[in-house]
Amino acid sequence: MPGRGSASQCDVFALLGGASPLTAVSIEAKVRESFGPTIRDWLDLGAEGRHVRLKGICEILGVRDPDPNLRYQLFHRTAAAVLEARRFQTHHAAMIVHSFAQDHMNFDDFAAFCQATGARAQIDQSDQITLPGGITLRLGWATGDPRFLAVDEKV
Repeated sequence: MPGRGSASQCDVFALLGGASPLTAVSIEAKVRESFGPTIRDWLDLGAEGRHVRLKGICEILGVRDPDPNLRYQLFHRTAAAVLEARRFQTHHAAMIVHSFAQDHMNFDDFAAFCQATGARAQIDQSDQITLPGGITLRLGWATGDPRFLAVDEKV
């Protein structure tokens, strides 16, 4: 990531290939938790280099002057996928939210982030945009099967 700070902590990172082009995929898994602090709150935490990091992430994603009410985590995890695509010399990246909240909790935050990038958010679908530098980015929301929320006592 640009600037100082810790590395990305994606829930799942996958490098997919096969019949499709090689794609770097970051998956952010959620049940009922939020996407963390807004950009405003994250910047207010005051650690050195946060403005530099945010500026670099926004350049990667082609976002100018992001709304400070957007969730920083969505920017960070998406930029991580793009940086990994570059590292693996592919022009395809994706960031997917895998949400088990059947009421689609926090989808509005995801939709606002997508709008900032020029993508269109839809539940259980994805949209593709082209970033500066030519990398195609797919952003998507996938609803998890509620059966996997139940505790299986036999395991």
